[in-house]
Amino acid sequence: MPLLRETSVLSRVLAFALGYLFISFWVESPYYLLMLTLVPLWATLGVSWNIFSGYSGLISFGHAAFFGLGAYTVALLAEKFGISPWISIPLAALSGGVSGVLIGVPTFRLRGHYFALAMLAYPLGLMYVFEWLGFQEVSIPMHRESPLMYMQFSDARYNVALATALLVIALLINLRISGSRFGLSLLAIKQNELAANAAGIDPFKWKMLALVLSGALAGAAGGMYAVVLVIVSPPAVFGSIVSAQAAIFAMFGGVGTIAGPVIGAFTLVPVSEYLSGQLGGKLPGIQGVIYGVAIILVITLAPEGVLAKIMAALKRKENRQQQTDGSLLKPPSQSVSDTRTSHKTDEVALSVKGLGKRFGGLQAVQNVSFDVYRGEILGVIGPNGAGKTTLFNLINGIIPATEGSVIYEGKDLIASAPFEICRAGVARTFQVARPFARLNVLQNVVVGAFATEPDDQRAYAAARGAIVQVGLQDHSHWVAGALSTMQLRLMELARALASQPKILLLDEVLAGLGAQEVEHVMRVIQGIQAQGITIVIIEHTMHAMVRLADRLLVLDHGTVLALGNPSVVTSQEAVISAYLGKKWSARAKR
Repeated sequence: MPLLRETSVLSRVLAFALGYLFISFWVESPYYLLMLTLVPLWATLGVSWNIFSGYSGLISFGHAAFFGLGAYTVALLAEKFGISPWISIPLAALSGGVSGVLIGVPTFRLRGHYFALAMLAYPLGLMYVFEWLGFQEVSIPMHRESPLMYMQFSDARYNVALATALLVIALLINLRISGSRFGLSLLAIKQNELAANAAGIDPFKWKMLALVLSGALAGAAGGMYAVVLVIVSPPAVFGSIVSAQAAIFAMFGGVGTIAGPVIGAFTLVPVSEYLSGQLGGKLPGIQGVIYGVAIILVITLAPEGVLAKIMAALKRKENRQQQTDGSLLKPPSQSVSDTRTSHKTDEVALSVKGLGKRFGGLQAVQNVSFDVYRGEILGVIGPNGAGKTTLFNLINGIIPATEGSVIYEGKDLIASAPFEICRAGVARTFQVARPFARLNVLQNVVVGAFATEPDDQRAYAAARGAIVQVGLQDHSHWVAGALSTMQLRLMELARALASQPKILLLDEVLAGLGAQEVEHVMRVIQGIQAQGITIVIIEHTMHAMVRLADRLLVLDHGTVLALGNPSVVTSQEAVISAYLGKKWSARAKR
């Protein structure tokens, strides 16, 4: 996030907090002061949920576990040891963070609704554990002689101020995350985890950090909640309604936004509390009904939340303006002649030996061996189903090999994860483009630069350089979801280049392009080779492959059919019969 925008949001957060405190100064009713305290606490819980689920895309129904552990940490330390909340609330945050690690390690193995259901089990389990331990009700002892030390103020406005301060801290953390390497990595994982992994992002690391931070904020909110209500019981802090509220507030206001959870809490909590106070005797459970109705309305009318719907409308207007601004591409930064110049050396950059992959009874790739020489363009061709993309997936670690080895710089890559292989210097594109659709072009490409560049400024510089190299510099702030097929191909190519690879795997980067677009991309590829980057490219466009490739590798039914000079390979009867067909045979004989 640009510094100017971050400063602007920060000023709004502080102005909002001061305005909220100013309103509380004029309130006399203890009931309304309690509500004014609870609203920012629930908003903090919503922000903590948003930091994890809003950015990573993994839905958590278990944040009550962190909230409840924080509440019991404060209550038990006060009851058993007389420890002040000024000390125990930070310890409550620590308990939430540690529990995030303990929960994340086994649970991140799951995906989708399995993950959500597993998260739901933790607070339910803890609720029964605390009841079994005899902690049905834990009261915080009163210390009227030292109200400041034990946060037991006679004026409830102090509680409002503390709860608001906690919310401001949570919002500032969220603000800092939103435009950082942390936030962009999480958003990339959320939108396309496979592409993020292949671009050099370690999904487990970033998701774990998000859950730990989220758990710490939820624990701190639970600790403050215990101070305000004085009595803590398992259903009140571990109950399913607590986890539901955390998710509902963020979903109502806008998942993945800074203000979304605040909008949700500040709208729904007062409404539900008021109706519960007015109608609770006649309609028990009215609070749950309000939250249920709210989430139904959001899902049907604004699935991404109220704020996100407004922002989406503004972005659609911006995208329409983009389309009227023209979509012509700049020429590649390095213009290379159509006449192919080989940069191939005798040094082996990548060595594949006896590589194979079996899916049950299907042998997709069998005993594939070849060397890739530094500086060359090696073309991989073959009929559909020949195992070309499977070969790439084996080389860059997306699927594990059944047998064989892939040696790169003296190390076997077979046991490495995709992000490790990318960081080592082997980057790739995909047969079907995998953009991070809600990020703009620059953000998409800088995710690739993060793989090898620890400094954010240099990472953005590398990303801008890659964007210029492919000719997308006039589109760097376009939202990826609004790009054409060619622009998506070039953006993905730029993302791979931004990781500063030594070897580039291109999977049908010319597919679906027109004649002029193919020429543009070919010049880009030639420019990349001229920089000394080794390229392995899968492609069905034979006239392009013959012009680009120094050598051709032909696969058929998962085995190597031919390997050598393009003119020699394309004239072999076995290759013509298996892939090129009679028309190419007739052309080759002329």
